[in-house]
Amino acid sequence: MSTPAPSLTLHEAARPLLDFYQRGGVAPPELIPIEGDAMPEPYRRLLVHADDMTPTLEQFHGDRIHLRPITHETRGNIYCREVILEAGEANKPVEFGAIAIFLDRYPEPARELILGDSVPLGTILNDYNILHESCPQAYFQVNSDPLITEALGLVNSTSLFGRCNIHRDLNGDNIAEIVEILPPT
Repeated sequence: MSTPAPSLTLHEAARPLLDFYQRGGVAPPELIPIEGDAMPEPYRRLLVHADDMTPTLEQFHGDRIHLRPITHETRGNIYCREVILEAGEANKPVEFGAIAIFLDRYPEPARELILGDSVPLGTILNDYNILHESCPQAYFQVNSDPLITEALGLVNSTSLFGRCNIHRDLNGDNIAEIVEILPPT
């Protein structure tokens, strides 16, 4: 899919990220909408598609991706976390993400891994053969704020690109809502 589904506005689609800022009492960085076709390379190749990000990033970086949690909380059946995806033994940051995961839509062993905060959701979906579709909702540009700058190991605030994505099961129910922001390549 090269263009986002028009079902959500950028603000609605970015809820997993914006909720963390709101709960922390901190103003979020401004997310500037961008059309997928206007996204510069290599970000277009990395973000403008209907595939899971974990295998996309593993292929691009030629290394296994693992997860480093920043914050997390459970609200009923929804597990929310901010994370850094890192590549290989060098722990190179390759994505800053915020995600809301609907735990009741996963089998127990997958749920335990999700709550363990060490395995990326894309790996869990693949390893447990959880059938789903990836439905990008919006693409954006953002200047990194202190949180994102530090999390990605950047020296200064930097213009970055990202997407808001929803994973849906085969019944069309949301199993995860995700905001993914990539560092400079």
